[in-house]
Amino acid sequence: MKVALLNGSVFGTAEDIARQVKARLTAAGHEVWHQPNADLASLEAFAPEALLAITSTTGMGELPANLETLYFQLRDRLPPWRGRPGAVLALGDSSYGDTYCGGGELMQELFVELGLRELLPMLRIDASETVTPDVDAARWADTVVTALAADLS
Repeated sequence: MKVALLNGSVFGTAEDIARQVKARLTAAGHEVWHQPNADLASLEAFAPEALLAITSTTGMGELPANLETLYFQLRDRLPPWRGRPGAVLALGDSSYGDTYCGGGELMQELFVELGLRELLPMLRIDASETVTPDVDAARWADTVVTALAADLS
């Protein structure tokens, strides 16, 4: 399956996790597209069959700058990807209250607007509770691989 891995990162943690997830998906036989500063034209050229988003949150619950352009292009255009599977992993810090995992919430809302089918519920990784987000992300990646395999059958 052709899986697009959208990624928003400020300090690099979300990008490191995206690379880890890409490796797990590739090992499972998926073709994975991951470009941290991507635009819609390159994403559409890949022609994804599934979309995943891994993003941190910045400012007042916003997306990191490297994901904003693609996010707004997707919202403006809404490519015809209805029914394709999608999942979101959000990094945040619950001590920020209402803006906790706001970037992930924005991506999840976008996936709904695109008509993507939720492959699994959004995973929120809280920096206030864990110092090893990569461990939680690895379990999420394994669950995604299993869910995509079930989706193909």
